[in-house]
Amino acid sequence: MERTIKILDHPLIQHKLSILRDKNTSTKDFRELVNEISMLMIYDATRDLPMEDICVETPCGTARCKIIAGRKLAFVPILRAGLGMVDGALNLVPSARVGHIGIYRDEQTLKPVEYYCKLPKDIGERDVFVTDPMLATGGSAVDAIRQIKLRCPKSIKFLCIIAAPEGLEALKKAHCDVDIYCAGLDDHLNEKGYIVPGLGDAGDRIYGTK
Repeated sequence: MERTIKILDHPLIQHKLSILRDKNTSTKDFRELVNEISMLMIYDATRDLPMEDICVETPCGTARCKIIAGRKLAFVPILRAGLGMVDGALNLVPSARVGHIGIYRDEQTLKPVEYYCKLPKDIGERDVFVTDPMLATGGSAVDAIRQIKLRCPKSIKFLCIIAAPEGLEALKKAHCDVDIYCAGLDDHLNEKGYIVPGLGDAGDRIYGTK
């Protein structure tokens, strides 16, 4: 079944994204903005979690309330830039497990090269959220999700801050059963595989290695 592609147009996300794009934004501010945008994105991406009714004793009586119905979540960042989105996600879901997939893009071929994969042992019992700030060619996301699918999780969602049409199409074609959430859909990729207008190299800007 084909899943959804959702561009998150919430005013807070769009405002923070505008500052994130600015080439003059400092490393400290950039890192904090990625964290804040990620938290807002997770808020929306978990909107469909199932709920169940419980009774809670308040100081003034009994209240009928709702809690999440026992779902186990896992966040899996694509190293290294995807790590920048994890803290924001864990702020909202501190009980979630965290896996890591290491992939870099060969600068000559623009193809993904995997060098590390460590996932929770009970990944098959969890709903997985894969994070990477940029969806450019889509190669890294496609390969990371392929690795996760080998472990048969309950579901997979992909979260990025900015996507290029080429990457979106590649991911949708390879994994039509994965929901995709992004804050901005940009124009195209340049000859080096960078998103235009984009925001530069997210990993370099998060960690100050630009």
